[in-house]
Amino acid sequence: MLYPKLTLAQDHSIARIWNEELLEAIRHDLSRPTIHARNLFHTSIVMYDAWAVFDKSADPYLLGNTIGEYLIPFEGFTSSGDIDKNRAAAISYAVHRLLTHRFKNAPKGDSTLMLFDLRFDSLGYDRDYKSIDYTNGDGRALGNYIAEQMNLFGLQDGSNEENNYSNSYYNPANSPKSMNLRGNRRMEDPNRWQPLALRVNSDKNGKVLDGPLRFLSPEWGAVMPFSLTKQDRKILKHKDGHDCIVYHDPGPPPLLDISSSEGMQDYHWGFMLVSQWSSHLCPLDTTIWDISPASIGDLPTEQWPHDYKAMRDFYKLDGDDGSTGHATNPLTGKPYEPNRILRSDYARVLAEFWADGPDSETPPGHWYTLLNYVSDHPKIERKYRGQGSKPESLEWDIKSYFILGGAMHDAAIAAWSIKGYYDYVRPVSALRYMAEKGQCTDCNLPNYNKSGLPLIEGYSELVKENDPLTKKHNSLNLEKLYAWRGHNFINDVKEDYANAGWVLAKDWWPYQRQSFITPPFVGNVSGHSTFSRAAAEVMTVIAGSAFFPGGMGTF
Repeated sequence: MLYPKLTLAQDHSIARIWNEELLEAIRHDLSRPTIHARNLFHTSIVMYDAWAVFDKSADPYLLGNTIGEYLIPFEGFTSSGDIDKNRAAAISYAVHRLLTHRFKNAPKGDSTLMLFDLRFDSLGYDRDYKSIDYTNGDGRALGNYIAEQMNLFGLQDGSNEENNYSNSYYNPANSPKSMNLRGNRRMEDPNRWQPLALRVNSDKNGKVLDGPLRFLSPEWGAVMPFSLTKQDRKILKHKDGHDCIVYHDPGPPPLLDISSSEGMQDYHWGFMLVSQWSSHLCPLDTTIWDISPASIGDLPTEQWPHDYKAMRDFYKLDGDDGSTGHATNPLTGKPYEPNRILRSDYARVLAEFWADGPDSETPPGHWYTLLNYVSDHPKIERKYRGQGSKPESLEWDIKSYFILGGAMHDAAIAAWSIKGYYDYVRPVSALRYMAEKGQCTDCNLPNYNKSGLPLIEGYSELVKENDPLTKKHNSLNLEKLYAWRGHNFINDVKEDYANAGWVLAKDWWPYQRQSFITPPFVGNVSGHSTFSRAAAEVMTVIAGSAFFPGGMGTF
């Protein structure tokens, strides 16, 4: 097995080096955004405390404090020897011990721990030094002690780490849906989450798993937050009778309920938009978009939608959100250069980047890579809020990682508290369920059912005589969707493109790998959006600007 060359970049701090090691470990682990948001934050905490102990004006977060109901004893620390070397040792020992503990049971744990050891060895440290007696001023012992306390704290923070983060009480309301079978006949409740059963279930790195994927972290609202308060939360009764902690409760999502015409309309609109937008992914689509800041972004907050009716008016079928872009680069005063490309290319790149497939550091990790990109940019001014003196790279990294980590951790807790409580259905289950019922638009047409799919000309229609789908599937009068056609149209993965076209609604697939159809958790609310908005706001504060250095980021 080949391993990356281990070098100590002269312009990278010890915190940055260990952050990169953690991001690489996440890329080889399961797709677990909640757990990795916690790993990123807890690693940032131990680095921050190992740094703060040596700084006269900084206060540790863990050491000597009570977090929740957990007291972390600390008797103070006086460094012996070179402070910079001692601080670097404290950071390295703390992170190495913590990450070794957190990833010891990971799918590729042996390889991951080996990389941690190689990095640790390359920095000149002794893996056999296990002392936690920091009273002699040794940074190594201080790092070991900080890691030990974080590990103990993590066993009582509500994550159920001791039992590999398993669910304590949640059980899915629906039987697993086999993606090899047409439609969704076995779905008992079209408003609640449904596990998927695939011919081969695998994680994002191709590791074959036993059985349908379980709901990831439906009880994550019970995890100890960073800045969320009791005023931000409600204690609500779950449908199964258990108490749920829910932060920033947005209220219920639209339901498939024939007694509520507006709720039905919102339900149909939201899930149909997923299939409609998937038609944009076709490489044969010739629509051109300018994706430069000249044409995207800068939409005033008062124009954002705040309820489902407003969303129906806001989100356009062609994918345009109505934003006007920026007339000039605010940092240079010059107009942005156009960047005109195929909408289909742009849509697929976005879909594949955020799909968190192989080698992904998950959404919270994405924002650490963006923070590192900003910190490395030659035009960055490393000043907190863009003001004051310029800190050394270690202080900048330590503080920015800590701030971003706290935001990502709380974003995971808030979003998954809502996901777990409302237990909402994902598009692939909802669309195939409605297709099983029929069409809900015209009672004078075949297969009418109020719980069916709406008919939308050009996107959702009934199969008629002489339609190729009729000849192939004997599907006269069933509903078809104009969408990305899915894996059944790919025989040779090196040569074939599924493209967009008409498919039976009962056979609709999301744009994902066949072994990873959809993430194993509820879609509403969006974890990606929650992470991203929180991270963008935090990075704006850290960097003192809502724009990338120089006014634009390029990737």
